[in-house]
Amino acid sequence: MAYTCITWEVVEDAGLLTFNRPKVLNALDARTIDELGEVVAEVERGAARALVLTGAGDKAFAAGADIQAMSAMTALEARRFAERAHAVLERMERLPVPTIAAVNGFALGGGCEVALACDLVYASERARFGQPEVNLGIVPGFGGSQRLPRRVGPMRALEMILTGDVYDAGRARDMGLVLEVLAPERLVPHALEQARKIAARGPLAIAQAKRLVHAGADGPLSAANELERQAFAALFATDDAREGLRAFVEKRPPRWSGR
Repeated sequence: MAYTCITWEVVEDAGLLTFNRPKVLNALDARTIDELGEVVAEVERGAARALVLTGAGDKAFAAGADIQAMSAMTALEARRFAERAHAVLERMERLPVPTIAAVNGFALGGGCEVALACDLVYASERARFGQPEVNLGIVPGFGGSQRLPRRVGPMRALEMILTGDVYDAGRARDMGLVLEVLAPERLVPHALEQARKIAARGPLAIAQAKRLVHAGADGPLSAANELERQAFAALFATDDAREGLRAFVEKRPPRWSGR
């Protein structure tokens, strides 16, 4: 597929998706959401063993949903737009590979929500985060009201959503929204380095580890621990587990087959 709103490349098993509408601060319109969905589909088919998302230019990761487009929407059109974005981000969350947001500038509204749907978030010193929808008389529509409290806690999420304030990278790190804050020139290389490091690990184990953390986060500890026991045992029936354990004993790098 020829992309018009993003760029997409895979190097050494790590895919790099760049939102590429810098004239509108990489705002997320319906076409951009659809193209993100196409990349997710490529990764589902095995195109990459890790996915990094960032924004073109030095001003924005994605400054939010396209307000110009939203200003003309009816309630039904707004519902369909939100459903479209939710479907793509939920598929991205379910990918068996890690997803990493490299937030290089503004991540507001929908842009913040895309970052929240990623497994790991790294930020440039220039990054800014916010859910400013109340300033427009609306609420988050791409999952922000649900993912943000799960990431930073309900009270901090409410403060961010109800005030519509924008938070700098350091404050975002302090509240648990961001893992690390890096110099702008180090951001994407660091995210890709982490992506390739994870991509070099056992792919079946990575997929199960991601599934366990997400599935267990909101359930009772006893049920979550049972999921872990099941996954731990199941992996011992795989070629990858046998190879990984044997490679450790033989003091050599493992050769993963994904089986």
